[in-house]
Amino acid sequence: MRTHAILRAVSNKTKTMKNTATNRFSTRVSIGLLGLSSAVIVCGSVLPAASSRVVADGYQDQINALNAQNSSTRNLVSGLQAQAASYQDAINQLQGQINGLQSSIDANNAQQAQLQQQIADAQKQIDQERAYLASDVKSMYVDGTPSTLEVLATSKNLSDFVDKQEYRTTVQNKLQDTLKKIAALQKELTTKKAQVDQLLSEEKDQQNQLAGAQAQQASLLSMNQGQQAAYNAQIQANSSQISKLRAAQAAANATLGSHVTAGDPGHGGYPSKWANAAQDSVVDNWGMYNRECVSYAAWKVYQTYGYMPYWGGRGNANQWPGDARSAGIATGSTPRANSVAIWNVGAFGHAMWVEAVNGDGSIYVSQYNYDYQGHYSEMYVSAAKAASFTYIYFN
Repeated sequence: MRTHAILRAVSNKTKTMKNTATNRFSTRVSIGLLGLSSAVIVCGSVLPAASSRVVADGYQDQINALNAQNSSTRNLVSGLQAQAASYQDAINQLQGQINGLQSSIDANNAQQAQLQQQIADAQKQIDQERAYLASDVKSMYVDGTPSTLEVLATSKNLSDFVDKQEYRTTVQNKLQDTLKKIAALQKELTTKKAQVDQLLSEEKDQQNQLAGAQAQQASLLSMNQGQQAAYNAQIQANSSQISKLRAAQAAANATLGSHVTAGDPGHGGYPSKWANAAQDSVVDNWGMYNRECVSYAAWKVYQTYGYMPYWGGRGNANQWPGDARSAGIATGSTPRANSVAIWNVGAFGHAMWVEAVNGDGSIYVSQYNYDYQGHYSEMYVSAAKAASFTYIYFN
């Protein structure tokens, strides 16, 4: 029957889906919350050929990881949603088959009842025919069934005897034919009923199998929906952690300086092709992403001195002092105007352009990405903090 083919297809599909769901569940990315790190500011660049992005600060590194995990998890959720739709489709198809079988079962139940009634009616007819024939025989032979000699003795002549014998034979044959006919009908009805009984049994078995397959699909769907809920909860938790990291970044930045201002509306002369593009969407002339601290510092060096080494791919802010020394460029701990200040903390450090040095040892700097949004800003840095920086003297 077509139902068997459907059951086999559903069974195979169920096994495949179950394995997929299990594998997906067992290889699920563990997306635990990242703890807040110490307050740091870092800045970096990338080598475009290697497509390895260096994030702007330590918090950004964590946020990027969380965003990447969320993106991966959303892809998993999308896959689960498609799988859930497939489960639901299988459940709907199975329900359609169950409903179809139920209609057939109902019809066969009705036929079974009809056949049972016909068998009962046939038996009633047999009983009636026997009663009629018994009455006929009794009316002919009051004393019961006579013997051949008795019939001959009571016959008027031989012709009368023959007539009585023929009539007797006819009555007997009629009785036998009637009983055979009704017995054959009973047998036919009983055979049909047995066939219907067998069909009903098979259909009920098939219905039970379909119900079992449907229950299995429903279980897979429930597990799928549970996975979706878990993934969505992780996405929500990561999003919450990202908000906390952004707040921590703002607090960390506040420790570096004070009175941060947008400063020069020309953004320190930073080219508009980089300043107006989305952060990290363009690579500058030195292999660094736009609107990062190192990209701005590289531009200021080039703008001021007419040259800037190509440090793309190894241009994290905390790498600059070593890169400079390797290139024969002087470094030191004394702040100078028109030098690059490197705050060597965190994973990547932070680069600033020293605009001026004040008499009290504090400095005034310009920079990009201090606000963690890829914006230009200026600020004063205290003498104590400025003394902890490494300075690169490109002149």
